[in-house]
Amino acid sequence: MTSRTNSRTGDLAALGTVAIWTGFILISRLGGRSALTACDVLALRLGTAALVLLPLSVGARRLPAGIWRDPRLWCLAMLGGAGYGLLVYSGFKHAPAAHGAILLPGLQPFLIALLAWLTTGALPGRARLTGLVAMGAGLACVAWPYVSGQDRWSADLLLGDGLLLLSSVVWAGYSLLAKRWGPAPWTLTRFVALASALVYLPVYLLWLPKALSQVPVGMLIFQGLYQGLGPTILAMLLFLKAVQHLGPERTGAMIALVPVLAGLAAAPLLGEAVTAWLLGGLALVSTGAFLAARPTTVARGTSRPS
Repeated sequence: MTSRTNSRTGDLAALGTVAIWTGFILISRLGGRSALTACDVLALRLGTAALVLLPLSVGARRLPAGIWRDPRLWCLAMLGGAGYGLLVYSGFKHAPAAHGAILLPGLQPFLIALLAWLTTGALPGRARLTGLVAMGAGLACVAWPYVSGQDRWSADLLLGDGLLLLSSVVWAGYSLLAKRWGPAPWTLTRFVALASALVYLPVYLLWLPKALSQVPVGMLIFQGLYQGLGPTILAMLLFLKAVQHLGPERTGAMIALVPVLAGLAAAPLLGEAVTAWLLGGLALVSTGAFLAARPTTVARGTSRPS
């Protein structure tokens, strides 16, 4: 395969990842505006993913036997599966998609760098530090109308933003721990989906609030298929393919498109308001994510996250 073909394959895989992650924000907000509870959407996600991945995890393709006895991997499943899902879908019940675009993919490089510094002492290089400053400026742009009194920051919006921020922190922690503890990405993806479904679905069926009967069947199928197949399975495979052909830095730079694309698409597709401050925040956060994805050097005396 030629280098041009490799590059084209990687570009297509990266763009597919961008499209799926952008869609995740929009479709999660669509589910949040419906009668579905956050518990419902997570059940649809995990149930669909488990149905698809179970046949791919038995027989010759079965997961390693020891994986089910590793408490660290169960911790990852509860963080990256049930925990993250409940927080993020609860957040989208209260906060707009544009805020999710900034607080989820937009804020990840900042949170991962912060957690890496707190846990390993690793300091970001100059390019990444510039990106983190741009992200901070973007967040300030989004918050300024509320802080200055131009817009009213309602308790509902504050709750939604808080839940989305917490879910982003959880995902950043999951990412760092998965790098340190986890097996191969495909193995971890299957385990997290199956283990989360095994724990969560019985609890959901017995005790958690449900509103499945209050929405059309088409909405249930749509949410289940997209949430269960898109970000859970397809985006992971496409992301790995992009990294294989383009490298992590170039792939990360393309993923930086997600915040601005999701924020802009929310206006025509979901009818959400887009202000000049929000546009500025989206642009700064995406620029910061792009800069943070560039290769960095590690300051003397520090170590990279292992």
